[in-house]
Amino acid sequence: MAVAIVYPVPNKMPIVTGSLPGAIEMMRAVSLLAFISVLPAALLYAAPVAKGPVGDPAAGQSKSAVCATCHGGTGNSLAPEWPKLAGQHAAYLVKQLLDLKSGARKSPVMGPMAEPLGEADIADLAAYYAGQSLELGAADAGLVKTGERLYRAGNRDRGLPACMACHGPAGTGNPAAGFPLLGGQHAAYTAIQLRAYRSGERNNDRAAMMRQISSRITDAEIEAVSSYIQGLYR
Repeated sequence: MAVAIVYPVPNKMPIVTGSLPGAIEMMRAVSLLAFISVLPAALLYAAPVAKGPVGDPAAGQSKSAVCATCHGGTGNSLAPEWPKLAGQHAAYLVKQLLDLKSGARKSPVMGPMAEPLGEADIADLAAYYAGQSLELGAADAGLVKTGERLYRAGNRDRGLPACMACHGPAGTGNPAAGFPLLGGQHAAYTAIQLRAYRSGERNNDRAAMMRQISSRITDAEIEAVSSYIQGLYR
């Protein structure tokens, strides 16, 4: 069974849509102590977002034909291994494209795509996709309880912080700090990126934050939290 985890009001407890046994128990409140314990890390690793050209969404749409092949015309990719771009913070998209262009983020597919883009092209594409509506996903009901626990409280025994400390209770991220929108993203893509951080294959995270976090998470936990994120939205 697939379920969606909905936050009608920021910072409030979620409503689970769909019939799910034990939903009330599953959605218990997060320990305030667990949340506070990860705030120093979130503040430490947050960095001001670099300023660049202001993007033109209309120009970005006109430049997005090649992108649409994999990511869809509105940034909602059909293949779960390719990320949804719709609604993602423009500054985050700019950083990723610049990193792919420079080689700071390695990708045999996206590197050649980003290499010919100029700063204005990148800003325009980011502005276009940031303004698109994200198509919502759903979580695997069998993984929601574990995924919710990891996302909202982490695992203090292993020093694993709560995802929501940086990405917010509804997965909306923090654009000022450079933390991306996660809610609604394909579970397969999120899992691929967590494993890439864990192995060091992806290393363009500030202060190695995601590499440190992913080194403390198991494959089963990656599957659960990625599924939870896929069904999470405001």
